[in-house]
Amino acid sequence: MLSDLKLVIRLQDIDNRLEGLTREIAALPRHIAEIEKKLISHERKLDADRAALLANQKERKKCELDVQTQDQKISKLKDQMLQAKNNEQYKAFQNEIDFCQKEIRKAEDRNLELMTESEPLDKNVKAAELALKAEKTEVEAEKQHAQARTAADQSAANELQRERSEIVAQVTPGTYRTYERVRKGRRGVAVAEVIDGRCKACNIMLRLQYYQDLRKGDQILLCESCQRILFYNPPVAVEDLTA
Repeated sequence: MLSDLKLVIRLQDIDNRLEGLTREIAALPRHIAEIEKKLISHERKLDADRAALLANQKERKKCELDVQTQDQKISKLKDQMLQAKNNEQYKAFQNEIDFCQKEIRKAEDRNLELMTESEPLDKNVKAAELALKAEKTEVEAEKQHAQARTAADQSAANELQRERSEIVAQVTPGTYRTYERVRKGRRGVAVAEVIDGRCKACNIMLRLQYYQDLRKGDQILLCESCQRILFYNPPVAVEDLTA
């Protein structure tokens, strides 16, 4: 096979691998950003649950304080009732006591509601804290894995770039220009194998004479349909496989 043809085949393989590495290197930060975004969402949900639990606790304390305040008022009113000079004053004190007792019942009823609400809130917060802790550990491990993978990919890409430069230096300039022109115009694929007389890239059947010329492997030939550089791999004989 023509030396330039061997070189562009290898060049195509390197460019394919470089493209894959480039995509992976670019995708890893996006992947990390996505899992961190999900983590932030869960942190905000936990903050909301904590805020709801804290508000519940504050209101319960307020209810308890209201009960104490009303109890103190009732105690004072009862002392004052003993000094009532007539029935009207006595009834006025009694009405105030009744009002305070109603306020106490309201505060106690509300406190019971809050206690009922606080149990699931507290469970949600504790469960979310445990889940978030585990998730942070997973995210950190994922980030470290991604960083290691990126470093490995970058190292592999650098090595491929070095090899690519060496190959480019060996390829005939005209052949390399053709390779680059076709690669840019055909979404990165400049070289195509011919199998059973067809271009594997565009699936077009080659003319018989053109196919015969290609099989000789002594010149650079382009597909008459897609313009990719063609190459032909002769089948391996059985005796070669068993040798």
